Amino acid sequence: MSGKRWLQRQANDPFVKQARADGYRARAAYKLIALHEKDHLFKKSQRVVDLGAAPGSWSQVALELTGGPSAGSTVVALDLLPMDPLEGVQFIQGDFREDEPLAQLETLVGDKVDLVLSDMAPNMSGIGPADQARSMYLAELALDFAGQWLRPSGQLVIKLFQGEGFDAFLAQARNQFQLVRLRKPEASRSESREVYLVARTPKNH
Repeated sequence: MSGKRWLQRQANDPFVKQARADGYRARAAYKLIALHEKDHLFKKSQRVVDLGAAPGSWSQVALELTGGPSAGSTVVALDLLPMDPLEGVQFIQGDFREDEPLAQLETLVGDKVDLVLSDMAPNMSGIGPADQARSMYLAELALDFAGQWLRPSGQLVIKLFQGEGFDAFLAQARNQFQLVRLRKPEASRSESREVYLVARTPKNH
């Protein structure tokens, strides 16, 4: 999509306008809010990890819906990119596959977590098969991370793009979790192949 068309679409997008009005950093906030309304993801006193968090709209939602530190909740955001500070959110800049960010995470959460969120997507090259392969790789990293960090009653949300590798990934997730659902929130553009996997209760506990 050309820059001009993208700007035009953004200007006309009701979710972009709503995000500005509500103080969210991105329209993606409404995808997570819709998922929560369906699947009851958040509650007080939770430990939440937000993978690929920048610019931070999902962390904003997590903070609001868990009540943040004052309600006994911990929200930790991780990203390779920098993220402007959010009061009540602990941010780690780095690759969550590497030892140092993982050690920081362990220090911050202290234990297993209740909810892992991943809205990660690769920088799109426009080459469909390569972009799809990279997006599935990120989804696999999030699934692997959840397998290590989720507590027995934990939940996982992962952004997926339908295409090569999607069915195999879905089968893998169903093998690892008691309950797996696919969701397409209203804020997810209808022409996009994007869907969200919501998984609950890891089987390996």
